Amino acid sequence: MSAKRSAEPSPESIARSNRQRLAAQEGAQAMLDAEKQAVDLRKNMARLRELREAKEAADATLQASLPAPTPTKRKKKALK
Repeated sequence: MSAKRSAEPSPESIARSNRQRLAAQEGAQAMLDAEKQAVDLRKNMARLRELREAKEAADATLQASLPAPTPTKRKKKALK
């Protein structure tokens, strides 16, 4: 007693396949968006790293060009 399936899909199966298709498309778009955000984030991090390293190099050059600070003598505390 095997029941034959009709040639036409049921409205429920059509709706289910449409939902699956839309979910797959949205999932693929979400993955593309996430990858784009990750690339943008890495670019920004590299830009900020370059700025920081340039500032550190400039600070080190400035420190090297300044004369060494002379040590000061400690003052004695006044006794009461």
